[in-house]
Amino acid sequence: MARAFKLPDLGEGIHEGEVLQVLVSEGDEIQEGNPILEVETDKAAVEIPSPYTGKVKKILVKPGDTVKVGDELIIFDVAEKEGLTQEEMPKAEPSRVEKPEMEKKEPAPPPIPRREEERPSPPRPEAKPREEEGPVPAAPSTRRLARELNVDIRQVSGSGPGGRVTDEDVRSFAEGRRPEKKEKPPEEKEKAPRPLEAAAPELPDFTKWGKVEKVPLRSIRRATAKQMALAWSQIPHVNSMGEADVTLLDSFIRKHKADIEARGGKLTLTVFAVKAAAAALRANPRFNASLDPAAGEIILKRYFHIGVAVNTEDGLIVPVLRDVDRKSITELSIELKALVERTRERKATLEEMRGGTFTITNVGPMGGGYFAPIINYPEVAILGLGSAKWQPVVRENPGRGHEIVPRLVMPIVLGIDHRILDGADALKFIDMFSQAMGDPEKMLMTV
Repeated sequence: MARAFKLPDLGEGIHEGEVLQVLVSEGDEIQEGNPILEVETDKAAVEIPSPYTGKVKKILVKPGDTVKVGDELIIFDVAEKEGLTQEEMPKAEPSRVEKPEMEKKEPAPPPIPRREEERPSPPRPEAKPREEEGPVPAAPSTRRLARELNVDIRQVSGSGPGGRVTDEDVRSFAEGRRPEKKEKPPEEKEKAPRPLEAAAPELPDFTKWGKVEKVPLRSIRRATAKQMALAWSQIPHVNSMGEADVTLLDSFIRKHKADIEARGGKLTLTVFAVKAAAAALRANPRFNASLDPAAGEIILKRYFHIGVAVNTEDGLIVPVLRDVDRKSITELSIELKALVERTRERKATLEEMRGGTFTITNVGPMGGGYFAPIINYPEVAILGLGSAKWQPVVRENPGRGHEIVPRLVMPIVLGIDHRILDGADALKFIDMFSQAMGDPEKMLMTV
């Protein structure tokens, strides 16, 4: 029986990807769960497992192809019992079901229309054992999470669209509790109106003036273009600038750098910036928020997950450090180093790219100065750090008047969403952040 494998939903907000590798050949015998494709999304490279056991009959894609969710990728020849299509997989939503056989066998009174309407709904198909329903609909990252938590994904009831098993379902199962019902499945949210995008004017024929080369817009750069256009069109940006004296911090880093490296970490200004930002976010909760214009609400997040922009060969990627307020400088230095390495090697998971509440981008290592970063929608603020440089600074010396001293000064730019934050808020945030960066020992005692 021929069955088409379609690109599954790889996560919220991901609608397409680029095929990096086809891991099977026509004629190969495949078991359910075997990797068959590697697809690059705007966030990570994802290995997609087969939902079927059978033979690869026809491959419909090749490396470099851009595919959308729902596109047919591979045709499988599967046994009759494995022949459920992806659409026929168990669904979580109510559906029309035939009456169970046991109900037909029981003697029943003559049919009465009103009672027929009031009769309780028959058992839902999702009550059947997973083994009888075919492959479990779940994203590769969810399957990986299930393996890490030692959970048999076949025993987990999916609360997502089409009976899809989500990360939350797996965690709930592992903790021995039922997953909460979501108010709206993602597919309904997809139908919500999207922000309008201005149509780009038609380009002229550049070949009139000389030779040209057309380079495909890779998935990360394409996604970055969409995200930046969305953020710029939806968020009224305001940028506040400041400086942080990091002279003492630089000495502290030099003093403890080798010790942290021996533990597998890398002590950098960015690590301390993450910690200082966490303290400023805790004291200024509206920076750690999102705006819901439709509901007229500001969503204040009580967790602190900070995204750190990483420059890669394929473009800018923002992995997320979680619960930074509860981690030490040593822990953050080890975690950030590993996360940056995985990101540059394209081994970071989709889950590691999600859930950020605030973003830090540091161009200092590349020699950049002041710059105005674009807010990472749906966040409401972003912190840009420039290259720290030695400068002559005039400061007061008690009993001796004023003196000129060399200080290492780092430029700071804080971009804010002016719909919920004002200039005064930004200046308060910058002042708190700068003070923390200027006194590392005090930072370690207070944050």
